[in-house]
Amino acid sequence: MTELTPHAAHWGAFTAVVTDGRLVGVRPFPGDPNPPALLASIPDAVHAPTRIDRPHVRRGWLDGDRGGGTPRGGEAFVPVAWEDAIRLVADEVARVRAEHGPASIFGGSYGWSSAGRFHHARTQLQRLLSAAGGYTGQLTNYSYAAGMTLMPHVVGTNDVIAGPVVEWRDIVAHARLMLCFGGILPRNGQITAGGAGRHEMAGWVERAARAGVRLVNISPVRGDMPDSASAEWLPIRPGTDTALMLGMAHVLFAEGLADRAFLARCTTGWERVRDYVLGAVDGVAKTPVWAAAETGIPAERIVALARDCATQPTIMTAAWSLQRAERGEQPFWMLVALAAMLGQIGRPGCGFGFGHASMNGMGIARAELPSVSLPGLPNPVQSWIPVARLTEMLERPGGEYDYNGRRLAYPDARLVWWAGGNPLHHHQDLNRLLRAWARLETIIVSEPWWNSLARHADIVLPATTTLERDDIGSAARDRFVLAMKRALPRYAQARDEFDYMADIADALGVRERFTQQRDAATWLRVLYGRSRDAALRGGVDMPDFDAFWQAGAVEIPPPERGAVPFAAFVRDPEAVKLNTPSGRIELYSETIAGFGYDDCPGHPVWFAPREYLGGALAEQYPLHLLTSQPATRLHSQLDQARVSLESKVRGREPIRLHPDDAAARGIAEGDVVRVFNDRGACLAGVRLDDGLLRGVAVMSTGAWLDPEQPGVPGSLCVHGNVNVLTQDVGTSRLGQGPSAQSCLVQVARWEGTLPEITVHRPPELAA
Repeated sequence: MTELTPHAAHWGAFTAVVTDGRLVGVRPFPGDPNPPALLASIPDAVHAPTRIDRPHVRRGWLDGDRGGGTPRGGEAFVPVAWEDAIRLVADEVARVRAEHGPASIFGGSYGWSSAGRFHHARTQLQRLLSAAGGYTGQLTNYSYAAGMTLMPHVVGTNDVIAGPVVEWRDIVAHARLMLCFGGILPRNGQITAGGAGRHEMAGWVERAARAGVRLVNISPVRGDMPDSASAEWLPIRPGTDTALMLGMAHVLFAEGLADRAFLARCTTGWERVRDYVLGAVDGVAKTPVWAAAETGIPAERIVALARDCATQPTIMTAAWSLQRAERGEQPFWMLVALAAMLGQIGRPGCGFGFGHASMNGMGIARAELPSVSLPGLPNPVQSWIPVARLTEMLERPGGEYDYNGRRLAYPDARLVWWAGGNPLHHHQDLNRLLRAWARLETIIVSEPWWNSLARHADIVLPATTTLERDDIGSAARDRFVLAMKRALPRYAQARDEFDYMADIADALGVRERFTQQRDAATWLRVLYGRSRDAALRGGVDMPDFDAFWQAGAVEIPPPERGAVPFAAFVRDPEAVKLNTPSGRIELYSETIAGFGYDDCPGHPVWFAPREYLGGALAEQYPLHLLTSQPATRLHSQLDQARVSLESKVRGREPIRLHPDDAAARGIAEGDVVRVFNDRGACLAGVRLDDGLLRGVAVMSTGAWLDPEQPGVPGSLCVHGNVNVLTQDVGTSRLGQGPSAQSCLVQVARWEGTLPEITVHRPPELAA
């Protein structure tokens, strides 16, 4: 018997095809113009041999090892009954809270656990921990932490990063030139947190090209724009985008092309930026010749590009990845400054934006309505860290640090509970993290699969996949609300987070506060009803829950006309002020200047990164390694499935090298190489790519960490987890974001016997 069930994932809505209780295939959402290939991986993942069948506890922890200092990853796990696991977790949470205070419990769980808005693991966990006395949480995100801290100071909002941004339909209709810093990579448009009904980024890029918009790909990677865009490639040395923008700004000021009237009317501090650009501040004029020496782009091309921007309707967009680098605040700030100099902010299809290249739905017209979401509970402990400072928190309990004008201290974390994320994928310098990880007394992980995080835990709680429960998919950037109907029976003893966390809440005496006396089915109706009421207040009539559930999806019609960012402000800056101290675009911020940070002063400046091809370290490590989002999985999800596995080279994560860089090292297509620097090493399989700037290598994130010696931090990752190589330093004291894109490495051909990859099968279990 075959059943068809509507469902959704972060990479798209689909229909599950189930025969005799097994998922045998998926069908894309009707009308999706560009359904992702990742959908084919879903059956493999759901039925993978790495599914966790019951609760497990690390043998040493079960024997009383709570002292900290124990490296995880090398010990066997002992299966336990659910009632024992619930008691162990509840007792340990209560013990740590009583002995060390609630701030010593870290409820991190950053990640893309589920498109479902009720069974969202992080939200469920943090509701539980809030109800049980509080916890330390995380602020900002790995995607655009530096930018999201900076932009409120500059333009008074984060909408320019998270959306709504300049709409694609306005770009097609009004822009003639689009500068794409970091490119526009359609595969990034295949994912949306909360699910997506239609994938439209690639189509809009093609429409822009057909409409005559000149697209310029400013990136070290030619493939960061699709061939269908017919984009001009401007290969740039990684980490030097700010220098290019400064060189363009010099042309605008020196040739009288800057819109001084706009700058005087709509910005503050532009004269300080001008003086810096012309060299009056530090004696170094940021001329195109100066910029050419940093970027590798010829000076005459910089001059021509600046002139073209000044004489044509222009939109400038930057990928989120630009600010995930040393001093990552600077390219975002300078992009705003450059757009202000052109005076085109507030015009349809022009100005600036961030993230057009980073996620589906960016720049797509959508009614401004709240998405379906499970509300959190107030955390009684005002304790948090910037998300990318995880390792430092573990290394320096009580240590002070700066963030966004505040002097803060790290909590003394003793217990970490992770649900719905994988820090051993998305964090940097994983060997350093593993050494700090050993300091913890207890690590609890909620997870469906034996991935690298579960293998480095003390208590492992098996969670269901989305296909084993009912839920609702909903995203602020997507026009569809999606029914995620249960299609499969629960695997073995796996349970929904809501169910077993309710039992843990019961053991802690807070069940009613956690559940609010509702079961999962009631919660779905309540959450949908709240969203429907909000939509009605916004002029959109959604069907009732029963009609929605029967139909499987609700499409919210797009507005006839979207708002043009900053249009009202530009028309009358005195009447419509921005949410900044001056009410204007702050090209110089008195607030930031007042923080006194030498790594992020009061206006955008050029900082030469420590790790880039123009620095001294490049003599030892002469390849700049860029880490990209994978085309074959979502972050580390689906790495164990066929689409990801078929992309590997002799089982290892691919590394792309320019043919000349490979030849200089005696490396050929298909070779396995050791990629290394002072932080660590991993194996990778070589793919040659002449669409790379010489000296640049590219690896995708998300290969499950597979140490050659489990439980030994610093051991060679035989599978190719690139984050054993990336550096873990804050972008600056302002944003404290991750700096993964500032990373130098060397590559050498692997001559020995290839180590076995073991991470895609279950770990050792005690008899």
